Amino acid sequence: MTTKFIAMIGAVIVALATLTSCANTIRGMGQDTANAVNATEGAGRRVARAAN
Repeated sequence: MTTKFIAMIGAVIVALATLTSCANTIRGMGQDTANAVNATEGAGRRVARAAN
């Protein structure tokens, strides 16, 4: 194996690890947004019940 080939394999591994991290972050942001929407809706329902 040449040094160039080993460097290329290392670069691919780093790129895959980086992309995997990004996917997890995006998924987490989606879950956080969904949780915020649910919390806001729940607060709105509680306010509406309190106003009646």
